Amino acid sequence: MAEPTIAVMDVDGTLVDSNYQHALAWYRALRSLGETFPVWRIHRLIGMGGDQLVAALGGDDVERRIGDQARDRWVAEVDPMIDEIAPLPGARDLLVAIKERGHRLVLASSGKPKHVEVFLDLLDARDLADAVTSSGDVESSKPEPDLLQVARQMLGAADDTSSVMVGDSVWDVVAAKNAGMPAIVVRSGGFGDDELTEAGAVGIYDTPADLAAALDDTPLA
Repeated sequence: MAEPTIAVMDVDGTLVDSNYQHALAWYRALRSLGETFPVWRIHRLIGMGGDQLVAALGGDDVERRIGDQARDRWVAEVDPMIDEIAPLPGARDLLVAIKERGHRLVLASSGKPKHVEVFLDLLDARDLADAVTSSGDVESSKPEPDLLQVARQMLGAADDTSSVMVGDSVWDVVAAKNAGMPAIVVRSGGFGDDELTEAGAVGIYDTPADLAAALDDTPLA
């Protein structure tokens, strides 16, 4: 009998509505260090891990000069906004639907472990996840595949075990491709359907609730 599929579920931006808080926190953190970038440019990089974002935004020189400081200040800026973050429509229902189909569920985030803990409580998801990963578990975050590979390893699964990524950004799709798994996307990341399709997304849905209603049409049927 075939092993059940592993659903690797992004948390930040996919299950909880956190992308704009993260963009604003990065804007404030970088500006406090003398580097001002348009918020829309920062938003386009949300979903990429903080270890990658500063260089992607400002280049290697900015990363060398203030990268670590910016990441520390980002935490200080985003912490007060955590209570403003709410689950996206149908987030927990999607997790329940995936588990009811017999799949294994890993909740994965490039975010800080302490933020992931808050979101697990917000989603009441501790009893649903077979494993949880965060930036603290990997050396390189998305779009590198490390987080997704660790998700499989936590379940003792081989690299060729049937796995599917569910995310909200181009960076999720690229990470999934690098890890050798298909990616399903919800639109809360703010990326265009054409970008997501070109990156390799196999399905695009408005909300977690819409994906839950359409699971039979996906690799998580």
